[in-house]
Amino acid sequence: MTSEISKKLFDLGSDSFVIICLTALGTFVALMVYTRIFGKRSFSKMSSFDFSMTVAIGSIIATTVVSSSVTLVQGIIGLGAVYLIQLTAAFARRYDWFKTMVDNQPLLLMDESTILYENLKKARVTKEDLISKLREANVLNISQVKAVVFEATGDISVLHSDKENLEVEDWLLEGVKE
Repeated sequence: MTSEISKKLFDLGSDSFVIICLTALGTFVALMVYTRIFGKRSFSKMSSFDFSMTVAIGSIIATTVVSSSVTLVQGIIGLGAVYLIQLTAAFARRYDWFKTMVDNQPLLLMDESTILYENLKKARVTKEDLISKLREANVLNISQVKAVVFEATGDISVLHSDKENLEVEDWLLEGVKE
């Protein structure tokens, strides 16, 4: 009984370390790719990267606690590998090519009173979702809308004004895809 408990808590085979790290990296990358492909609407307020971190950590913890085939040491190493991925990514985000790869980019859904239907399709946002956001932003007339942006977090921002001649400052739309 004591050796069984000891084995569950501390046994780590020689190849286990490499396998755990590669599995953590592989599942993390796969989760991020799927999230980027299938959209971020259901993960509002989280980037694909943040969501992947959350799921990976939860999965490792659950597997370590519930599975008899994963030892505590293996779970700790798996968690460490995922956090190391996060730390590495934080440093790598300094490079535009990496930032473009892991972070979502804001997308313009409306340019003044023009609805950009192709962008609605890309963002998987319906016209009804858009109209709902306009109502939430207290838009009373389409001429009040200066821009509607599908944010990197999955939120929809409405830039509007009561004054028809007021222009949106360029810096507010910096980095937004048209």
